[in-house]
Amino acid sequence: MTGPRQTDYRVAIVGGGVIGLYTAYRLARAGAGRIVVLDRGSYLSNGASGRNGGGVRQQWETPETIRLAREAVEAYRRFGSEFGVNPWFRQSGYLFLADSPAEVERLQAVHRTVTQEGLPSQWLTPERVARLVPGLSTTGILGASYLESDGTLYPFPVVWGLFEAVQNLGVEVCLGTEVYRIAARDDRRLSVDGAHGRLDADIVVNAAGGWSSEVARRAGVDLPTRPVRHEICATEPLKPFLDPMVVRASDGLYFSQTMRGELVGGISVPHPEGLGPGMTTSAGFLVRYARAVLGLYPALRDLRVLRAWSGYYDESPDGLPILGADPSLPGLVHAAGFGGHGFMLAPAIGRLVAAAALGERTAELAPFAPGRFANPSAPVRNREKLSLG
Repeated sequence: MTGPRQTDYRVAIVGGGVIGLYTAYRLARAGAGRIVVLDRGSYLSNGASGRNGGGVRQQWETPETIRLAREAVEAYRRFGSEFGVNPWFRQSGYLFLADSPAEVERLQAVHRTVTQEGLPSQWLTPERVARLVPGLSTTGILGASYLESDGTLYPFPVVWGLFEAVQNLGVEVCLGTEVYRIAARDDRRLSVDGAHGRLDADIVVNAAGGWSSEVARRAGVDLPTRPVRHEICATEPLKPFLDPMVVRASDGLYFSQTMRGELVGGISVPHPEGLGPGMTTSAGFLVRYARAVLGLYPALRDLRVLRAWSGYYDESPDGLPILGADPSLPGLVHAAGFGGHGFMLAPAIGRLVAAAALGERTAELAPFAPGRFANPSAPVRNREKLSLG
């Protein structure tokens, strides 16, 4: 691995996943000057950007998130023409299943909010669910919310396309380059010490995903995000039988069929908070996931799992992203707290974080400002809880 070619930059981005690369792309297109991306991993997509299920949806509990998601969907629709790489974005819908009166109430509220934002969300009866997904057992299903323009893509072509694009724009991307310390200089610039040695930058963007709170700590600031491990698996391929992503929010179950025929999905399993060694999976997850899938789709009982892995959700206290300038360290900009939906929102997030790094003031950033957690005694309301699938 090679380190940065210079020691002086306008912007240094910590984290070379989809958020960091989209931010670098927006900055480079804006003529922001010399930009470097520093990533601790030895290969592209080593973090959550290479470990997610590729879902892109606009069904959320808050209008703020829905607006980010709508922008992201449009960006992914034109990704191939903009970057010359096909991400295989397939808009085959997201189906959220309600299996209790409480979930009906919750998902109908989501349905109303999505509809109010101008998207053609549908509330489906169990009979319509059965017609939409033949073979799916509707036993215990009381209804579902469905949005046809949601979909899935392949994460790797997105990361590769962004990587090539930022390099062509003069951005340096340095892998195997962990950051150890970020500190303020006397001239209000920031110094960044790491595996590369030392460099100086006007702005440092913290886009480190599950490591965002650790990167913040190395800058001497407190970022209230927490890494939470989630597991996922892929099966052997089958002939096409499933169009939408199927999600059951009550237990975190989700699964979809890729264009190669694999069934890719996961389910919530308790894990201790914090960063652990490796990103492996567990027998307990596979058993729980298999039972949940077979409860909905009994015909899959002979389907074999080919591989399983895990990655980190970067959770914020209120379920919304944390975007913008840190209130305690001038020059530090956060792009963190995405839960399980960083890849879904990345095109919109990259635009907003680039604007924050350039010092632009925009009302769009206000709901996500890091300063909203500045008062530790103020109650925090969990506003966005659909961090799955």
